[in-house]
Amino acid sequence: MRLDGVLFFPVTPFGAAGGIAEDVLAEHVAGGVAAGAGGVFAACGTGEFNALDLPEHRAVVRTAVTAAAGRVPVFAGAGGVPATARATARAAADEGADGLLVMPPYLVSAPPGGLVHYVREVTRETGLPAVVYQRGTARFTPAAVAELARLPEVIGFKDGLGDFDLLQRIILTVRRSTDRPFTFFNGLPTAELTVPAYRGIGVTLYSSAVFAFAPEIALAFHDAVTAGDEECSRRLLTSFYLPLVELRDLVPGYAVSLVKAGVRLRGTDVGGVRAPLVDPSPEHVARLEKILAAGLEIAGA
Repeated sequence: MRLDGVLFFPVTPFGAAGGIAEDVLAEHVAGGVAAGAGGVFAACGTGEFNALDLPEHRAVVRTAVTAAAGRVPVFAGAGGVPATARATARAAADEGADGLLVMPPYLVSAPPGGLVHYVREVTRETGLPAVVYQRGTARFTPAAVAELARLPEVIGFKDGLGDFDLLQRIILTVRRSTDRPFTFFNGLPTAELTVPAYRGIGVTLYSSAVFAFAPEIALAFHDAVTAGDEECSRRLLTSFYLPLVELRDLVPGYAVSLVKAGVRLRGTDVGGVRAPLVDPSPEHVARLEKILAAGLEIAGA
């Protein structure tokens, strides 16, 4: 299984009655795949994994798999308390997901050995290929990631910390300890802003929340970075990504809420976010609309 290009993290649409709007999700995922996504990560952070119960998680994965129709790999979030993590992993496998994104355990801090044990428990539940997400309370040492890389199910490591010294040591340790294929990618919120820094240590793959509402911009940036077009990538970073991050940082949770608002601005009614997240204020939506227009103009859309 190969992950490449721009990785698409769809939002989870909610209908007027509060449930999953499966028809809207199918349209959202199918549109993203048609636009050129390199992979779909359903029911993950941008998809409000934290707010889904097990039947809803199952419905999201099933809908995403059907909509992707085998054109690109579909990974599903699995995490939380151990029982929930195992249950979501089984649900993802049952519904045809190609792999798992193993999310951080709920709330507690743990030593590296405990985190490795947690990942082993989740991944051996199904045997699906898995990417491990380092973020929040899940902070791994180089030796711990090398141990993960020896697990047959674990195929990659997504970094959401941005600690480049730690990540460089992790990469070097893993490459020294195994010659099996193992993928690293940038999983910071609004990852494009840090793509140049990650590329400096050899990490070229990244997740794109922006792709969920502006695939034209996300692809234009990816193409510019890949082709070495520094002028275009700098213009997008300066006029789109930087003001987006500045707006995102005003309110906790906006990394998801703004993406969902962006999808609505592009004409797809995905509803609002679930508590404890909050939807952007009208003033912030207006700012987002201006930022989006600037990015689309640069992208030539």
